[in-house]
Parts: sequence; structure tokens; C-alpha cells
Amino acid sequence: MIRNLSGLSLLSLLFLSMAVKRLRIWPRFFLVIEPYLYLAPATLFLALIFFYPIIQVIRLSFLQTEAVGGPILSTNNYQLVFEDPVFWRGVKNNAELILTVPIMTVLGLFIAILLFEQIAGWKVYRTLIFMPSILAVPTVGLAFVYLLGMNGIINTLLRSIGLGAITREWIGNATWVIPSIGLVIIYREVGFGVILFLARLMSLDKEILEAAEMDGANWWQKHTFITIPQLAAVIEFFVVVELITMLSWVFGYVYTMTGGGPSFASTIMEFYIWKHAFAFRTPGMAAAVAVILLIIATVFILLQLRIRRQRLE
Repeated sequence: MIRNLSGLSLLSLLFLSMAVKRLRIWPRFFLVIEPYLYLAPATLFLALIFFYPIIQVIRLSFLQTEAVGGPILSTNNYQLVFEDPVFWRGVKNNAELILTVPIMTVLGLFIAILLFEQIAGWKVYRTLIFMPSILAVPTVGLAFVYLLGMNGIINTLLRSIGLGAITREWIGNATWVIPSIGLVIIYREVGFGVILFLARLMSLDKEILEAAEMDGANWWQKHTFITIPQLAAVIEFFVVVELITMLSWVFGYVYTMTGGGPSFASTIMEFYIWKHAFAFRTPGMAAAVAVILLIIATVFILLQLRIRRQRLE
């Protein structure tokens, strides 16, 4: 019994010493992990909402459901996608829509600078320019269906002023459908850029611009060498956001305006995903294109982060 008591006492002393050590270490350990504890609920929520679906989409893209004996892992979906000419037509159309980004950037900068200089009626113009960007995409798309149809408002006006020779079926012609959609996108998205640029312009030191004017700089030199360089970070952000938008946020325009037609002429990658997921009942191919789209968008985001890091260094 004495041996047992001595053993228990030694064991209790051992646990007591460990507890004391933990009490000494715990405050420092808690200070280290405390920020991560606050972030843990949001991180878990993001993991469930975003990362889990992404993992499932990647998994689905490699499943061949028609295989004998049940689904198997295969690259067959990617092979079918890359052999489909409609997919490459969608890639081409997305690439053409990306050309609207520099147009939007230059136009947004020009309008923002004019509003910054407070031309007559600039508050009214600011409201009119920003208003389309808060409208729903289907609303804007349907409005332009009535504007750009063969018997739409634009063609009617052209005929009334004697320019009927240049009327077109703007959204029903394979040649003009993508430029027409691009025009609608510019109309809606340029207001977002104007507000971003104008907000940054409002924070600039006006004394620098006044000093440039006193030194004899004209309007072009003042904004080219002073104003625009100070907007570099905002311009970069806007360009990257719009690049991603041209890849993964133009489905609403195509669906409401053309439905992917005529003859797949306005099909984009998003519309291709929707068709195969819900119309053709081939979710594996839809998942494969979604993964490709995710990779392209990730490349743009990483490129932006690298450019920003280089600028800060």
C-alpha cells in the first residue's frame, strides 16, 4: 500500500508540474492563436460555401458517368469539350468581349476627368452615367432587344432620317451580334468605372494640378503625367474586375438578348456550361468548362496580385 501511495504521489506531482508548465505556456499560446480563433467561423463558412462546391465541380469534371460498372475517373469530359467547335466558338466570343475592357477603361477615365473638372451639369451627368450600372442585367438586355431589333427603335430612327441603308439585324446577325452585346456591356459597366475613378480623383491634392497649370502644362499633359499615374491602382483593379466579368458574368446579357444564337454565334463559355448542365444533361462537360473558366480567372487574379506586389516593392 505504501508503494501504491508513493506511486500515486509521484504521479500527482508529475501532473501538477505539467499543469504548472501549461499554465505558464497557455497565455503566450493563446495570444498566438487568438486572431485565428476569431477568423475560424468565417473561414469555416467560406470553406463550406465556396471551397466544397469547387472541389465537387472538379471531381465531377473527371467522372465518366456512362462507364460500364458505374462512374469512373477519366479525362473524357475534357477531351469532348476540346473537340467541340461550339466550345471554341464560345472561347472566341469571350475573347472578343474582353476587347471591351480597354474601351471601358479609356471611356471611364475620360468621363471621370470631365466630371472631376465639374463641367456644367456634372451632377446630372454623374447620375445618368451611374444609373445603368445599378440596373439588373436582364432589364438592360431586354431594353436593348427592343432598341436593336430589325424593327427596333434604332433602325426606325435611321430609316426616318434617310439612313435605311445602314440598318442591320444587330442581334440577329452572326457578324454583328457580339459587337452589339459588347456595346450593351459597355453601356452598363462604364458607370462603375467612372465612380471608381472619380472617387480616387476627389482624393487627389489639387495643389499639384494647380502647380502644373502655373508651369504651363496643358490639359492633356496635366492629366497624362499627373492625374492618370496616381490612378494606377484603381485602374488596375477595374481592369482585372472587368476581365473576370467578361469571362464569367455575361451570361445574363446573352441569355436575355440572343439565347446563344443565331446558330451559336453568341455562345460564350458561361452559356455553354448552362446548356450542357441543364439542357443537354451532360453535367460532366459543364463541370469541365467551369474548371477551365476557374483556372483562367485565377490566372488574372494572380497576375493582378503580382503587379501590385511589384509596384509596392
